[in-house]
Amino acid sequence: MSDLNFQDISTVNSGLQPKPVTVTAAATIAPTTFLTFITGTTALVTITPPVTGAHMLAIVAKSTNWLGALTTGNILVASITNGTSWANRVNFFVYDPLSNKYYPQYAVLTTTAP
Repeated sequence: MSDLNFQDISTVNSGLQPKPVTVTAAATIAPTTFLTFITGTTALVTITPPVTGAHMLAIVAKSTNWLGALTTGNILVASITNGTSWANRVNFFVYDPLSNKYYPQYAVLTTTAP
């Protein structure tokens, strides 16, 4: 994605922007919209930044057995690995272009997922 298309990952979109996408869980994903759904079990290691500047992405695991996020790539803090607890909950990732890392805010686990 070009920096010229930054609006595609904005938290405010019009009906003209691309709709949220679903990707298969992999060590590396490359979101193209603000909201991305993940299916599958592979742990996330690296998020390919869709733009070069600071931005935020929302990622929702649709699988109850997703292995979460690890710190061996560009994610600063690992998630828990029990996907059953946080399936269908939104997780935010804020990108810092100075460190080339995503700072995550994982879903709060107070009740079981719907």
